Amino acid sequence: MRTVGVIPARWGSTRFPGKSLHPICGRPLVVWVAEAVRRAPGLDEVIVATDDARIAAAVRDTGVSVVMTHPDLPSGTDRVAAAAQPADDDIIVNIQGDEPLIDPGLIEALAVRLRTDAAYQMATAACPIRTSRELEARTVVKVVCDADGGALYFSRLPIPCRRDGEPDLQSDLYLRHVGIYAYRGAFLKRLVQEPPCALERTESLEQLRALYIGGRIAVLRTAHSGCGVDIPEDVAIVEAEMRKRGIV
Repeated sequence: MRTVGVIPARWGSTRFPGKSLHPICGRPLVVWVAEAVRRAPGLDEVIVATDDARIAAAVRDTGVSVVMTHPDLPSGTDRVAAAAQPADDDIIVNIQGDEPLIDPGLIEALAVRLRTDAAYQMATAACPIRTSRELEARTVVKVVCDADGGALYFSRLPIPCRRDGEPDLQSDLYLRHVGIYAYRGAFLKRLVQEPPCALERTESLEQLRALYIGGRIAVLRTAHSGCGVDIPEDVAIVEAEMRKRGIV
């Protein structure tokens, strides 16, 4: 059994082309991510999966592996599967390539959950929602869980919907999905062979495909949603957070 961290990093981001190489405190974004992932305990290998030679060149000196993937692959999940080439009993962790402040401990926790709990085919994370603005935003993905902490559904709309009155945002009932995933190798291979389902197409959420085909997703609670670079305006926010933490 291998445990592999994979960072999908493509050039053609819709909202921020070339963001993988955009400087964050003087260094390319993808370099920060690769170095953070390398600090995660228990990973046998870290791979950057990219379709661009410039990104590959930027990370070669960080000690991670680089796998060139086809530019026409439809999603980051497909790039992860193509790069990892997993055996059925491998654990593959998909880390977003725009999260330079990713917690290495969270990466390890997701892998450990799958290694120690045979009930789940995937694992992901979520943190509490504390503001109405965050709850209402369609850019914020929400998740509701069962009694064991497994995902029941993900949506861009506020779920669960409180029929009467205002949502109780201090109840820990409202959870924001954090976009990091661990997969069992066998399930990852199955997942990328399945066509997108109607739920996935409607919500634009790949993880709904996993639920639709019967996969179980463990949801680990974390205190923070992370600090990623989605659009150019996020760069200054991330740099300020790095200075606050004393990273630079």
